Amino acid sequence: MSPHTSGPNNYTDITITVMVRVPLNDQERQRGELLGQALRRARGERSMVEIAAASGISTETLRKIEKGRIPTPAFFTVAAVADALGVSLDQLRAEVAAAQADRQRLTA
Repeated sequence: MSPHTSGPNNYTDITITVMVRVPLNDQERQRGELLGQALRRARGERSMVEIAAASGISTETLRKIEKGRIPTPAFFTVAAVADALGVSLDQLRAEVAAAQADRQRLTA
């Protein structure tokens, strides 16, 4: 077995399994974009730096979420951002669902 092959380690007999993430489908990517847009609207005139700091995340992470570049952010990240914005998770879910329904109507 070559050193680049995943298998039992010669010294520990431990096998390392490589985990591969299933690619997101178009609907999942769209939902991430809509979530980002909803968060951006909720931020209003407040600065990205202010909300990121209050959420305990980096400004770059918030920017990526708002732009849809992180289409499936961690639950606790979304919860922290929503809390910093004063928006409930139910409100975000409803806004994203309504936006999805609007998009589906427009493309039907």
